[in-house]
Amino acid sequence: MISSKAEYKAYVLADKKALNIGNGRFTWIKQMIAPDYIWKFQKRLRKLEYYKNCRKDIIGKIYYNLLKLRHRKLALKLGFSIPENVFGPGLSIAHHGTIVVNSKAKVGKNCRIHVCTNIGASGGSHKAPQIGDNVYIAPGVKIFGDIEIGNNIAIAANSSVGKSFMEENILIAGSPAKKIKEVEIKKLIPHAD
Repeated sequence: MISSKAEYKAYVLADKKALNIGNGRFTWIKQMIAPDYIWKFQKRLRKLEYYKNCRKDIIGKIYYNLLKLRHRKLALKLGFSIPENVFGPGLSIAHHGTIVVNSKAKVGKNCRIHVCTNIGASGGSHKAPQIGDNVYIAPGVKIFGDIEIGNNIAIAANSSVGKSFMEENILIAGSPAKKIKEVEIKKLIPHAD
């Protein structure tokens, strides 16, 4: 969760690295001609988190509400329902398309998430998944309930995860999900540490 201007800048840099956005002299020109809307979404998300958590003055609150409107419009365009203060630094959204995340969920750093993914509560409970660092979430994954997913885990496409997995460096798959094999997460998330 962003708690200072320095932390806000660190989150944006980590997201930029995760999305492989260049630092070249003409990157800003490329963004004007052919904007990367996912990068735009993530920058707005981080700015929204900064203003929500750090700027309690009246101008900060007014600007937060204006940002929230612009952010919501872009989220609808891309198909994202991702609330503030859920994802740690190094978030990489692979494609635009439906992604729904519960506001009570928490996801660690260096998460790579694909389309048609749902991370939410289950059975009327308000408790949502707590997901560790360096987690790869493939397309179509459903993660639900009061569960924990450990660090360095890959979740295969179209899996349904309704129980906790704490063992590191594994691939889980299926419906219901189960451990399939060991995996080297660096091959799926190159920016993971």
